[in-house]
Amino acid sequence: MSKPRIAIVPGDPSGIGPELIAKLLNDEGVLEAANVLLVGDRHLWEQGAAQAGQEVPLNTLDPRAIPIQTGLAHLNMQTIDPSEISIGEVTVAGGTTSLRCLEKALDLAQAGLVDGVLFGPFNKAAMTAAGLNAEDEHKYMARYLGFAGYHSEINVLDDLMTTRVTSHIGLKDVAANISQEGILRAVNLANDTLRKAGKARPRIAVAALNPHAGDNGKFGREEIDILEPAVRQAQEKQLDVTGPWPSDTVFLKAKRGEVDAVVTMYHDQGQIAIKLMGFERGVTLAGGLPIPVATPAHGTAFDIAGLNKANVGATRQAFDLLVRMAKTHRADRDAAQGDTL
Repeated sequence: MSKPRIAIVPGDPSGIGPELIAKLLNDEGVLEAANVLLVGDRHLWEQGAAQAGQEVPLNTLDPRAIPIQTGLAHLNMQTIDPSEISIGEVTVAGGTTSLRCLEKALDLAQAGLVDGVLFGPFNKAAMTAAGLNAEDEHKYMARYLGFAGYHSEINVLDDLMTTRVTSHIGLKDVAANISQEGILRAVNLANDTLRKAGKARPRIAVAALNPHAGDNGKFGREEIDILEPAVRQAQEKQLDVTGPWPSDTVFLKAKRGEVDAVVTMYHDQGQIAIKLMGFERGVTLAGGLPIPVATPAHGTAFDIAGLNKANVGATRQAFDLLVRMAKTHRADRDAAQGDTL
């Protein structure tokens, strides 16, 4: 099989996910790039097609046929009744179908039946009401897969990636949670992910924590005591890493294409820049997990759900990136299986 097989999950049915996937499947070159397996209730895909005003042929498979599936196919689920869908509203039913379809796609990936997973936007409130019981879907996926290694959300815009040393914590707690070890983990995650996406030698910039990169300790010593030693350690490992750079200028370097990734110290330090540069093209990767998983970086957009206004740009970017990573993942998996024969 020359093309990877990608499992696609519709996302929360109350939002724009089903519509986005219908538009994606009708976008030029998508079905030429990968074999696509739609994982979810049949009526969810029919809903998306109707919302987008486009055809989505549903060739429903017997699960036993997945290993030889090519082109576009559908694995039927029964996770939500059509009467339980309320467009534009947070519902337990919407969170439940999101979790069950995601889990099935992860099962397929863990079994080696698909090479990557793309999901439409989820709603965290709905998923939490349905039993998410985790900080976010990334932590949930790691726990579901039994993966105990380092993992973190990665944000992507075109050819630029950002990783974080801290993520969903209060700003007052950021400085206390920055360490050399944490910076090196974020650097390595960016480096490894970019290599899997086809970048032979990624160029990585580390953003400073304090204004003016601390101004030689005037505004804090984190750069002197933590960030600079971490950058030197990465350089000693022959990684192309520079910094710490003042965070109000490092993304200018990124915008000019001088670096491939920026390691940020906290959530909004990178998110504000990425979303300003291209909100409609942003992608979120589940970085570090043993299987490639991607989604558009925007949310469920309840305000425009069902109105055929959803922009497919970010979903297409997520799909294209996932295809590249899925090819590497499958090659690595096949090589590992060959070594055990």
